[in-house]
Amino acid sequence: MPYVMVQIPKTPASASPAPRSVPTSADVARLAGVSRATVSYVLNNTSAVRISEPTRRRVHEAAKELGYVPHAAARSLRAGHSRMVLMPAPAFPVGPLYSQFISDLQSALGRLDYTVVQYGSVGLHGDEAARAWAELRPVAVLVPGSGLGPQGVTVLKRSGARAVVTVGPECVEGAHALQMDHSAVGHSAGRHLYERGRRRIGVVVPAEPGLEAFSGPRLDGVRRALTGTDATVTELPLGYDEEAAARLAARWRELDLDAVFAYNDEYAMLLMRALQDEGVAVPEDTAVIGADDLMLGRLLRPRLSTVHIELPSGRDLAELVDRAVRDPAAAPETHKVLGASVVHRDSS
Repeated sequence: MPYVMVQIPKTPASASPAPRSVPTSADVARLAGVSRATVSYVLNNTSAVRISEPTRRRVHEAAKELGYVPHAAARSLRAGHSRMVLMPAPAFPVGPLYSQFISDLQSALGRLDYTVVQYGSVGLHGDEAARAWAELRPVAVLVPGSGLGPQGVTVLKRSGARAVVTVGPECVEGAHALQMDHSAVGHSAGRHLYERGRRRIGVVVPAEPGLEAFSGPRLDGVRRALTGTDATVTELPLGYDEEAAARLAARWRELDLDAVFAYNDEYAMLLMRALQDEGVAVPEDTAVIGADDLMLGRLLRPRLSTVHIELPSGRDLAELVDRAVRDPAAAPETHKVLGASVVHRDSS
């Protein structure tokens, strides 16, 4: 059978489309029929210059049509600082309550024309992490939890940060502080259980790393509430998984506890299910109370008693950041926040 060789002509590669040029404020000005200065005033929300609403609308429509976005670095050079608020990612597991607080805070800062950036500094801690944050040149840094020291605050301020705010149990020299006294949460839970006639009280201490700054004070708060009474306090390390809860529940009768403060609602729900599977009746054999007042606790049977925690509003913290940015030489403010009150339900 004869073979015929056929040469297939090489298809020329399609020419790549020429890259579109990046739109500039001059392009926006031409399309809107205004000056570049007007474009700058409108897009930077400058309040010192009065510009009519129709003109503002034309500028915004032109910028949207062209896909123009102001250059953040250039805007920072003109202003002398950025509008970026850096929030390092927490080094501890966050629950629904804290997540809602962060969401509210981001919205409040956005309304004040700040850009919130969450930064994950995995493997970096304390002052070493502060140097990594400083590289981004934020105008303010909100530090959750603990670990930042005075040297880290100095590094951030020297890099141009006008405000450093810590949100946690400790104050740091040179930084504004929202001080959260978590011992009040444990104190409320311990006092409630004692008033309900419970005398052999366990306190769950999460095994997960990063929660020590919260669990330690809550345990101390229970102990403080029961000082001078006939009640005993038993520390109960517990990992957040079903097998760990089942192992603890299997020892419950040996522990001889008639109540437990389970650190928060999530640990309380985990432990309560394990106790019920083990045949321990709640609240007849053991009263259970959590903290955070999550909606799921109200859906359980028996409904979960809890400590309602009042966090500062996102708006209040955003206003603190804004005050500090406007007046970086002002003395650091310290606000003691985090109210705690018991919500008594069926489980206790």
